[in-house]
Amino acid sequence: MTIREELEYQEHKRLNPLAAFSDRSKGRPFGDKERELDVRTCYQRDTDRIVHSKSFRRLMHKTQVFLQPEGDHYRTRMTHTLEVARIAQTITRALGLNEDLAEAIAMGHDLGHTPFGHAGEDALSQCLGKPFRHNEQSLRVVDVLENDGAGLNLTYEVRMGILGHTGDRIPETLEGQVVRRSDQIAYVNHDIDDAIRAGILSNEDIPKAISDVLGTSHRQRIDTLVCDAILTSREAGAICLSPSVDQALKDLRSFMFERVYRNPVAKGEEVKAKAMLTQLFEYYIAHPEQLPEDFHPQMSFDGLERTVCDYIAGMTDNYAVDKYTEIFIPAGWQVRG
Repeated sequence: MTIREELEYQEHKRLNPLAAFSDRSKGRPFGDKERELDVRTCYQRDTDRIVHSKSFRRLMHKTQVFLQPEGDHYRTRMTHTLEVARIAQTITRALGLNEDLAEAIAMGHDLGHTPFGHAGEDALSQCLGKPFRHNEQSLRVVDVLENDGAGLNLTYEVRMGILGHTGDRIPETLEGQVVRRSDQIAYVNHDIDDAIRAGILSNEDIPKAISDVLGTSHRQRIDTLVCDAILTSREAGAICLSPSVDQALKDLRSFMFERVYRNPVAKGEEVKAKAMLTQLFEYYIAHPEQLPEDFHPQMSFDGLERTVCDYIAGMTDNYAVDKYTEIFIPAGWQVRG
């Protein structure tokens, strides 16, 4: 028995019968030539492929809610991803589900996010004339764009978990559903933390009806939501929250939309960010020869608009600013002495 086979065997001994077992994966789009020689399960390999990808490394330079904030302690897409992974791991472990699958989904769920958060998503939607959805772009990243156009060839369960972490499609696996819930738990609570750091919110501003259920601090809210998800899901045999906690989380999200996500302080630069990405989009549509050379072949089979969209969506915040400056801002003139 190989090491991989031993790991797969141990999964059957220790995991919940409802878990997604590695040796029962629906497989990869392009087969799996390395499987027999590997010491990792398929989901462990998927995590490694994601973490070693260029798209994953770029997450550290993509902002979450506050666009290019001053200070080192605001969340980025990278720190958000790590927080989601940790919450998902806690829940899956307690429920006897496959932690490796949940980790892979969590690590890849936001790879398709644009620069400048949802402002970038809105800008590309306007440019394309149809909705740009970051979950769909995340799947496109791992299927098509990474690895010089070859994709990462991830398992079906990870790919559908990435696609279903938000939106109408619910992941088939319980692990994917855990990541979907963990994403909600993570972003609402760390956005509160960042909003308090930015001085536009305090814990006392959160309605008492919500605090009475979830708690009055960041730690208490996370603990309440995670523990409730574990205990309620155990009873129900499905990933869910108790009615009172679920309603409190929905109310908290509504409060955050009102006080933070639409707050002029937090979103004051969004108009500029959208205008900048729109101008970049229009420039590359008019000057496709200025796209990086590795994007040129893509134009022949995906079309110009889709290629430009992929290029801009993959930019970090600073790279987008640098490209805009390079293209549209006059350079200083220096006298040569």
